[in-house]
Amino acid sequence: MARDGAVYTCQACGGITHKWAGQCPACGAWNTLVEEVTASRPPGALAPVRSGKARGGLAFETLDLETAAPPRLVTGIAEFDRVCGGGVVPGSAILVGGDPGVGKSTLLLQVCAAAALNGARVAYVSGEEAVEQVRARAQRMGLGHSPVKLAAETALREIIDALKRETFDLVVIDSIQTLWSDQLEAGPGSVTQVRAAAGELVRLAKKRSTAVVLVGHVTKDGQIAGPRVVEHMVDAVLSFEGERGYPFRILRGAKNRFGATDEIGVFEMGDSGLREVKNPSALFLNEGGQRSAGAAVFAGIEGSRPVLVEFQALVAPSAYGTPRRAVVGWDSGRLAMVLAVLESRCGLSLGARDVYLNVAGGLRITEPAADLAAAAALASSALDQPLPQDCVVFGEISLSGDVRAVGRTDARLKEAAKLGFGRALAPNAAKDSALSDAGFSVASATRLADAVRRIGDNDWR
Repeated sequence: MARDGAVYTCQACGGITHKWAGQCPACGAWNTLVEEVTASRPPGALAPVRSGKARGGLAFETLDLETAAPPRLVTGIAEFDRVCGGGVVPGSAILVGGDPGVGKSTLLLQVCAAAALNGARVAYVSGEEAVEQVRARAQRMGLGHSPVKLAAETALREIIDALKRETFDLVVIDSIQTLWSDQLEAGPGSVTQVRAAAGELVRLAKKRSTAVVLVGHVTKDGQIAGPRVVEHMVDAVLSFEGERGYPFRILRGAKNRFGATDEIGVFEMGDSGLREVKNPSALFLNEGGQRSAGAAVFAGIEGSRPVLVEFQALVAPSAYGTPRRAVVGWDSGRLAMVLAVLESRCGLSLGARDVYLNVAGGLRITEPAADLAAAAALASSALDQPLPQDCVVFGEISLSGDVRAVGRTDARLKEAAKLGFGRALAPNAAKDSALSDAGFSVASATRLADAVRRIGDNDWR
C-alpha cells in the first residue's frame, strides 16, 4: 500500500494508481510506476474565491464576430517560421522534441540569436548546460554578438520569478525534464514535476504574452518522454528528426493551433551549425548518371511544400527459407499491402524473394500517394527494367489494384518540371493538369497492372 497522500504514477503515460504493480494498467508498460506524494493543492490550482469582491458570471459569445489573425514574431529562421505557421505567436507554448544529439539546442540557439538580432527580447534558460557552455557554442557558431540573455537554472520558482521581473518576447527552456518544483516531492523528470513545470510556464506565457519554447526528451521508440500530457497543454508540438550518417535534419510539425500540421522545415548540419535548405528536392535526388533499375522518383507533398524524393527497391532471390522484408523511411505495413497487390493483381511473383525498400536521403514518407512510387520501384527491380531518367511517379493504390487520384497534382508536376523532369506516371486524373498541355507528358494508369505493363514494355506514351 502507498503512504498517506502518495500515489503511483506511470512515467510513460502519466496514469495514476493507488497501489504498486509491475505493469501499468493504463498503457501496459513494465516497471514504470513510481511512488509520488501528492500536494494538498497543486501549483496553479483554483484558489478559494475571495470574499468582498463581486464576481461576474460566465459570458458567452457568438460565432459571427470578426476575429483578427494572431500577430506573429518572425524569428529570421525561415524554415522554423514556416513550420510554426509563419512565425511564433506571442503567448503561445511550443514543445520541441528529438533524439539526443540531433541538434535541438543548436537549432533553438540559432532561433534565439536571429530573433534577438531582429529586435526581439529573448531569453535562453538551460537546465542541462552551464552558461559558459552555451556561450562557447554560440561563439563557435558565430552568434556571440547576438543580444540573447542566458541563464542556467533548474528551480522552477527561480525561473518564474526571473521571467516576471523582466519582459521577454521569446523564452527557451532547455529542457522541461530538468526543472523541479519545491512544492512537490517527486524527482526531476517525473511526470508530476514535468506536468507542474509545464503548467506554470504555459500560464505565464498566456498572462504575459511571452512565447515559450520547451525542449522535451524522447524515448527509445521516438515518442516524447514522460510529458505526453504536455502535448495537450501546449499550442504546437514540433519534432526534430535526423538519421545518423546524414547531415539533413527535418523539423516536422505534429500539432499546431496557429498553423498547418505536417509542415516540414529542412536543415543541413555543418561545422557552424544548421543551415537552411531552400530547395530540399535537389538534396534527396540522385544526381549521377542514368537511373538504374529499382529506382523511382516520388513527387510528394510535405505540408504545403512539394518535395521530390527517390524510392530505391531491390528484389533479390532469397538465400534462406523465409524471405526477408526490410524497409527504411516508409511504413512496413504499407509495403506488405503493396507487395500483396503486386502479386495478386499484377502477376508478379515476389513471395519467395527478398524485398528491400529505402527512401533516399533519410526522409520518412507517410503520404499514401507514395504507394505507386514504391510499387514502380519494386516492379522495376523485379523486371530489371529502369524507369526513364525524367519520370516522376505518384498515386495511391487500393486493395483492388486501382490507382486512385491524389490531391495537389499541379503542385507536384510544377515541382517536377522546375527540376527538369518531363514526364510522370500518375493516376488518370493527372491528365487534366494544366502542365499536361505545356509539354509535360503524363502516362496515366487506371490500375496498377497498367503501370507494371508500362514499366515492363518501356511504354511511356
